[in-house]
Amino acid sequence: MQIFTDLRPEQQHTAAALGFFDGVHRGHRRVLGGAARQSENGLLPVCLTFSQSPKSFFSGAPIPLLMERGDKLRALESVGIEHVYLADFRSLMHLSARDFFKTVLVDTLNVRALFCGFNYRFGKNAEGDTAVLQDLCDSFGVSLTVVPPEKDNGEVVCSTLIKSLISRGEVRRANDLLGSRFGFSAVIRHGKRLGHSLGTPTINQLPAEGLIVPKFGVYVSEVTLQSGERLCGVTNVGVKPTVGATAPLWETWMPRYGAGELYGETADVRLLDFIREERRFNSLEALREEILKNAQQALKVYDESFAVI
Repeated sequence: MQIFTDLRPEQQHTAAALGFFDGVHRGHRRVLGGAARQSENGLLPVCLTFSQSPKSFFSGAPIPLLMERGDKLRALESVGIEHVYLADFRSLMHLSARDFFKTVLVDTLNVRALFCGFNYRFGKNAEGDTAVLQDLCDSFGVSLTVVPPEKDNGEVVCSTLIKSLISRGEVRRANDLLGSRFGFSAVIRHGKRLGHSLGTPTINQLPAEGLIVPKFGVYVSEVTLQSGERLCGVTNVGVKPTVGATAPLWETWMPRYGAGELYGETADVRLLDFIREERRFNSLEALREEILKNAQQALKVYDESFAVI
């Protein structure tokens, strides 16, 4: 897959998926998959997205995301997208709907087929909707597929719903709607080594900048070490109220890990299920007993439900 940070003329006719695709959730995958399958008809599958969330420009504040850019790009590649355009929203936001369609989609990306979600908007002040897009496609001989909403238990699967679930600690359902597991990769940092003194040594990571913050608490997690080894983790997300922390951390103990220290290496941690809320304990011994109890819960969940998505 090739990634472009600026628009460039496509020599081959393309099938383009349109959207920001935060999280590349189940609904997004139907849009992206439609474009990807057009390779069977000789069209190059491309994705036109943005380097930053358009909503952040209108709100004036950063919008928490479901997925780091690297994870997002890997997800786009996994569904069959061959060219990704990470456009600068500021360079396109002043184009009218018609100018965006003609200049960007037809003249530059050479589209012959378009795929978008039911709520897709485009053009200056989001003036264009799917009805406008259909009229433009008819005028320029481009096919359009508008993908209807994906639903789960009567709710529309969308990034907002999934963020809400994660903020409430409902990561099992959030992962199901994502079609992947929420988390990130980060360098392992030095901590206070309290875990070592308790017999539960942890890897400490700062949360990925810009991601939605999960509900503070203890989770079952899947840890992939830099070596490629995968292990069950018990991850505390929060500020460790018993011992105190200056900023939120992800702190993970791997009960089955028995090798050396990992400081400076990168680990990938994905949350699988919520165990309990973060709380203060009266003593370190009480904290240790709870951690060991949580580990047994985590190992049971991990062994019974672990499967690569």
